[in-house]
Amino acid sequence: MDAKPTPTPDGAPEHGCTCGCAKASQADLPRRGFFGMLFGTAIGIGTLAFSATAALWALATGRFFMPNVLTELPRKFCAGLPGDYPSDFVETGFKETHGVWLVNGTYQGRQQIFALDTTCTHLGCITLWAESEHKFKCPCHGSGFRMDGVNIEGPAPRPLVRYAVCVNDEGLLEIDKSRTFQEELGQWTDKACYVEV
Repeated sequence: MDAKPTPTPDGAPEHGCTCGCAKASQADLPRRGFFGMLFGTAIGIGTLAFSATAALWALATGRFFMPNVLTELPRKFCAGLPGDYPSDFVETGFKETHGVWLVNGTYQGRQQIFALDTTCTHLGCITLWAESEHKFKCPCHGSGFRMDGVNIEGPAPRPLVRYAVCVNDEGLLEIDKSRTFQEELGQWTDKACYVEV
């Protein structure tokens, strides 16, 4: 039996071969390590991407099965006594909580208490009460509304929307946001959208 040649310290086989077989095998090792690392990294990244996608799908599926619950304020609310609101006055305290301007003003020469939607009729921005100008202003596109809610400037195509308002059995003003009234449709003459004072 022939014994296998053992390499010498310089890397050449003991049998004196000059073919460079030992040097070739040593050169292959770094290349193999590089490709192994490259493919190993690609597989690792692929596995990570797949795991992330699977986790997102699992979350989306779980969210799909959860009920859609909105905590919405009641459509009706009480706003104190009619006498709490002096003539030519805009109550701004219900803007944030209910999206309502409560106004004691005049419309067509009659003193009324009415509730206006705070939403501009142009593109839905929330209006602001400009006390110094005595009108509602839209900060987005410059629409302006008189105290009674009628549009007077800017791109707003129609007046603010009114909500139903009445005096309930306890003598309190009660605003009902489920019922709306539009001036351009002639609905502001309906006694359900104002309280005469």
